[in-house]
Amino acid sequence: MVPNLFEATNNYWQKLNQLEIAYRRGEVSLEEVDTKVEALIAELGRERRATLRFLWYGMQQTWSQQKELILSASILLGLLYIWLARLAV
Repeated sequence: MVPNLFEATNNYWQKLNQLEIAYRRGEVSLEEVDTKVEALIAELGRERRATLRFLWYGMQQTWSQQKELILSASILLGLLYIWLARLAV
């Protein structure tokens, strides 16, 4: 399953806005707001860590499967950059 950090962030802000509205109406106390905000931050943090783990695993897989291609392309791009930089001078 691919983590969706954008959706999780949007949900976080929506819940935070709803919590603010409830606080302004007097439906929740300041202590409840603090507790709920901590829970929302923890929830978003879990989603961020899941996204980073997913990206890191994907990069490791790509590197292990395409190491020669990545190194070859990097060398070619480096040589091309050097050649174009010398032409510009």
